Amino acid sequence: MVDRDLPFGMRDLFGLSDGMAWLFVVIFEATIVMYLRVNFDIAPPIPAGIALVLMAVAALVVLVFPVDPLPWPATAFVACAGPLAMALTVPWIENPTGFSHQLWTAYPTSYLLAMLVLRGRIGAAWLGVAAAATVLVTMGVFTDWHPETVIRALTPVATVGAVTVFMAIVRPSQRSLRELRGQANRRAATEAALIAATTERDRQLTRLDQVARPMLARIAEGAQLTATEREQCRLLEAELRDGLRAPELVTERLSTAAWGARGRGVEVTLLDDGGFRGVPEWVRGKVIEAAVGALDAAAAGTVTVRVLPVGRRWVATVLAADPDGDRRIEIDTAGAIQVST
Repeated sequence: MVDRDLPFGMRDLFGLSDGMAWLFVVIFEATIVMYLRVNFDIAPPIPAGIALVLMAVAALVVLVFPVDPLPWPATAFVACAGPLAMALTVPWIENPTGFSHQLWTAYPTSYLLAMLVLRGRIGAAWLGVAAAATVLVTMGVFTDWHPETVIRALTPVATVGAVTVFMAIVRPSQRSLRELRGQANRRAATEAALIAATTERDRQLTRLDQVARPMLARIAEGAQLTATEREQCRLLEAELRDGLRAPELVTERLSTAAWGARGRGVEVTLLDDGGFRGVPEWVRGKVIEAAVGALDAAAAGTVTVRVLPVGRRWVATVLAADPDGDRRIEIDTAGAIQVST
């Protein structure tokens, strides 16, 4: 079921791969720096530098943060960065008239707030627009700035408005793309499950063919089986059962050890409840080594090897019981082995 209210990621919207996304980040940061470089010509270095750092960090946050919509702490920082940078640099501009003396901090502020709209925070973006406008209008009222200069400097209003309208128009397309992506993911999961099931079936059939075909062919011929052959059938049946009940335990070494133990009259049980998922391969190797050791040492009684369910402290246990006593081996998820008798 696709959540229709879930905001569509900006990378999904523009089709940005990882490499292209980082190139976009670099270009956006370079644009911010080029605009704010002008402030060093009209304001002291300290407020100009603080404004540059604020805007550069905000640009990185609004682009790189992986969650959509942008979390509220990051949203608040991005929305406030532009107005704060403007408040730091605007008071130092004396009678800014003409295009060459535009308030350059307003332009990157509009870009940041537009990105905020794309990250699913439209309301916060417009609050940032209101804060930026308040800074500019306040300076215009209490200084001798020309009205047209203040009006031209209110670029965040136009930029954020255009992006807001754009997002409203493309929202139906976003939903369609989201549904298509969900369908593609479900189809891929289904295909992967089918491939895994087919692979496992082929593996089991191949193993059955290798292990049981000679004996099945002899039975099909109607031959009278000897006592040795009947014992071999019993061992074959047990080995095939192991492959079904404990596929992760079945290796050539363990199967050979189990075959030998059963031939000596030991009752062998292998069980797999899925505990190998999420543990390193070398931990599985330790479990198999412990099981092989217990099977090789057993001359009578029972040997039970069990892989425990996922989430347990112990990943597997090996219990060997014979007339001389019981021996229990436990292997945890870190590969540590504990032996008790």
